[in-house]
Amino acid sequence: MAKILFVMTGADSLTLADGTGHPTGFWAEEAVAPYRAFRAAGHEVVVATPGGVAPTVDRASLAPEVNGGQDGADRIAAELEAMTELAHPLRLEEVRLDDYAAVFYPGGHGPMEDLAVDAASGRLLVDALAAGTPLGVVCHGPAALLAAVTQDGANAFAGYRVAGFTNAEETQGGLAPRLKWLLQDRLTEAGVEVVEGEPWAPHVVVDRTLVTGQNPASSAPLADELLKRLG
Repeated sequence: MAKILFVMTGADSLTLADGTGHPTGFWAEEAVAPYRAFRAAGHEVVVATPGGVAPTVDRASLAPEVNGGQDGADRIAAELEAMTELAHPLRLEEVRLDDYAAVFYPGGHGPMEDLAVDAASGRLLVDALAAGTPLGVVCHGPAALLAAVTQDGANAFAGYRVAGFTNAEETQGGLAPRLKWLLQDRLTEAGVEVVEGEPWAPHVVVDRTLVTGQNPASSAPLADELLKRLG
């Protein structure tokens, strides 16, 4: 059994371009599907957030229309309730990378609010790259890559190929015109190559030790790829 670190947003609101807050958090499927896969493979999951606050689920991610109907919504809500690790996360600032065999970042819009600018998360990602620790990041989770800046001021992931929530998906989801910035744009500006798949379809990109997924539907296949790297 190995330990896998879930680095999760502590934000429950995203500041929009007009200064108002949009309720958010982490996206349920993006935490539940990988958790299910990692636990089934016999691994332990440890959750960490900025400040050690209990992460908030985006209520929109529990709706029947994004879970294949009411049965799917009930199932994911039950699985989320069973994730007792969410109630008492570690403080991200105190995490020791050496304790973990892999690191995973779920999405939801929350990471755009906190992990995109979180220094502790940025250091963890830089150190994980240097150590060769497998990294899994899905949907809006790649916002965290923006904080991974090296001593020379460059982004540690510049030149990497990644998947992440695309401008097309953000536009189709209806939130794009209200956001301060779009994830695909900001990653591109940082020198990260965003490899775009079809909107809403599973799409996973592997580059060295980094495994990324484009959207919620990519969560389960991303987990499978990350498990391959754990042997």
